[in-house]
Amino acid sequence: MKIVIYPGSFDPITNGHLDIIERAVNLFDKVIISVVHNAEKGQPLFSIEERKGMVLESVSSFQNIEVDSFEGLMVDHANKYKAVAAIRGLRALSDFEFEFKMALMNRSLNDDISTLFLMPHAKYTHLSSSMVKEAASLGGSVSEYVPAHVDKALKKKYAGR
Repeated sequence: MKIVIYPGSFDPITNGHLDIIERAVNLFDKVIISVVHNAEKGQPLFSIEERKGMVLESVSSFQNIEVDSFEGLMVDHANKYKAVAAIRGLRALSDFEFEFKMALMNRSLNDDISTLFLMPHAKYTHLSSSMVKEAASLGGSVSEYVPAHVDKALKKKYAGR
């Protein structure tokens, strides 16, 4: 069984993430979506449990997906599942340099875990969770960029601020 992990902060999950996930489920027997706290991105808007819940609801129609969370090294987490690869999404050239360096570091830590870069559909190449949160925080409509339940969660989160 070919298992892949898709690590990310998913704060919140977007339609761009879902596009990558849909591609991954067609390539692998099992996809593990792993929600992680990324200290470099600062304090997340949603807790780990909220993000896992949004991801679970977003991927409920797929059979070969599991959702979890982790702290620590991605390669150690991948080993736990006997994953052969990690999925990373590339939207633009600006993503490539960071992701390339991270892939090389991960390879130096565990040569058995490959990094597979997938590009989302062109309509999502400008999309990021950060941009969605900024637009939503300012009252902008993000309904075409996130699942309906995520849109609702964003509105609720920002209504309380």
